[in-house]
Amino acid sequence: MPLAGPPLTIEVRISRLLDRGLAANPDAPALVSREGQLTWQELDAVSTRVARHYFTLGLKPGDRIATLMPNCAELVIHHIACMKAGFAATPLNYRYQAPEVDHALEVSGASVLLHHAEREADLALSKFAGMLSLGRISFGAADGREPSFEHFLQTEPPAVEVTPPTPDAVAFIFFTSGSTGKPKGVTHSHRSFGSIVASTIAGFELNDADVFLPATSYSHIAATHISFGALAAGVRVEVPRRLDGDEMLPLLASTQPTFLCMLPAALFALVRDHNATSEHFRSLRLCVSGGDKVSGELEREFTAIAGKAIDELYGMTETGMSTVNPPDGLNKVGSIGKLVAGYEGSIRDAAGAEVPLGGEGRLWIRSNANMIGYWNRPDATAETLVDGWLDTGDVVAADADGYLWFRGRQKQIIVHDGSNITPQEIEESLLEHPAVAAVGVIGIHNLVHGENVRAYVQLNPEATAPTAAELIKFSRASVGYKAPEEIVFLDAMPLNATGKVDRAYLKETTRDSTAS
Repeated sequence: MPLAGPPLTIEVRISRLLDRGLAANPDAPALVSREGQLTWQELDAVSTRVARHYFTLGLKPGDRIATLMPNCAELVIHHIACMKAGFAATPLNYRYQAPEVDHALEVSGASVLLHHAEREADLALSKFAGMLSLGRISFGAADGREPSFEHFLQTEPPAVEVTPPTPDAVAFIFFTSGSTGKPKGVTHSHRSFGSIVASTIAGFELNDADVFLPATSYSHIAATHISFGALAAGVRVEVPRRLDGDEMLPLLASTQPTFLCMLPAALFALVRDHNATSEHFRSLRLCVSGGDKVSGELEREFTAIAGKAIDELYGMTETGMSTVNPPDGLNKVGSIGKLVAGYEGSIRDAAGAEVPLGGEGRLWIRSNANMIGYWNRPDATAETLVDGWLDTGDVVAADADGYLWFRGRQKQIIVHDGSNITPQEIEESLLEHPAVAAVGVIGIHNLVHGENVRAYVQLNPEATAPTAAELIKFSRASVGYKAPEEIVFLDAMPLNATGKVDRAYLKETTRDSTAS
């Protein structure tokens, strides 16, 4: 069954991201945070100023600028400056520790690192952070050190011509979460990222009446490409520093966003915050979530407080947002929606043949938005990109209306007595229990059954704690034989660099404990 979104009729040049807002109302707010706001005209001027300062450091188009920065308006300014001048923006996850920073710096060959001063102690443990050819740029330091990003923001550099890059120039190198090995550098050109941004505008039906609140990390592709889509559509962007209720609830109340994007785990915590009320979500026309499965319990709790369902989406660093439940159409709760404009899909079995309607198989994506490859990894690129198609490694099924249903990652599927079990299905069954705050499910090798199901559970401290046997019985009532054979209680659930339950870490911990 052929799967395709509508034709993409929008074109975006990310080196000229602010054109629409500048033309419509240059003095209106464009980028807002707790520290202040910038109009479209001010944002255009300051991003050009930063780009020129980068040239004075000795940077050349194509050079990689790594960042170790928290969510802040300054990081958005930096990204826009890179797009204008042709530098390759290379965001590092703000939770990276020294070994992870070193891996990313070594792989990318970054010339310079822009970092927040609060990470100084961690960077002192890094092998490569002190060896970059053009050094480091600090932000937030109290001692007046140079070069500083604040200096770049506030002072005029020498006159330098900023020439827009070509469509084939590298725009971004994003690092994967590392769930299947060391993080790889996903590389997008100006052309591919521009296509992602254009599809984002079409998929979310963005218009200049919207206000966007990206409640996810700017070190990942989602917050970046959706914010770029908002700015390209002339939409004001509000930047939160933190994603907890103490920050998000006042921000929701004061900014009245129409569009919210948030990972499932963080959104769950937000709707369960004791201070959250329906008034906080009243202004939203759209709340989207992805990156991990949205559980049925999260859908119910969000709908109860917000009066509308979450629009679940599917995307990857390698492809951008490929599917979404259409805002102006039917939201099939539990599905990851339909392919958005500019994307084609193919669901294939292990032999590469397309599966019949309703059958499960690996999702392949073809789009101008697909990455151009993994940075300096032609071997991994060749495994993932084949004849213009990208193998997502994710198992899905399609219904007669073209909606896709996520069944799990191929490498995470548990094979028990010859049957395939997806971790997300078991996790969802346990999250229905009012005492369960977080769940991670993995397969444990078993000589008789192949693999048994083990669930790691973090309990809600305010609820009466159930026993392991009670949780297994509770899960069995909804998923039958797939219910876990084992429950392990944790004080805190490990999360990977993208804020998802770190099943790879749980698997590795289990392997280590078994070997010892």
